[in-house]
Amino acid sequence: MQETRQNRISRLLQKELASIFQTQTRMMHGVLVSVTRVKVSPDLSICTAYLSIFPSEKGDEILKNINANEKTIRYDLGQRIRNQVRIIPELRFFIDDSLDYLERIDELLKK
Repeated sequence: MQETRQNRISRLLQKELASIFQTQTRMMHGVLVSVTRVKVSPDLSICTAYLSIFPSEKGDEILKNINANEKTIRYDLGQRIRNQVRIIPELRFFIDDSLDYLERIDELLKK
């Protein structure tokens, strides 16, 4: 039962975080931030989000900016999901470099 709730909350958080990033990056032309995976701790207090950032050269800079504005993002998230969860989870963001890894493997296989 607990896993079902964790999965439901993680899907909700992924959808809402993606919406928040979509509205924030709309002002920055040529930058795309997508939420690839969200994991929630068993007590639903910590949310770990993996972000795919395009172009990947700007990834570290954008991730640093996102971590600096984590409190604002958490507040926006709280405004959106306040009726569905009791505690707004603490947010942690990481870069998901699996697409770059797959591209590199594909490049090596073609050689």
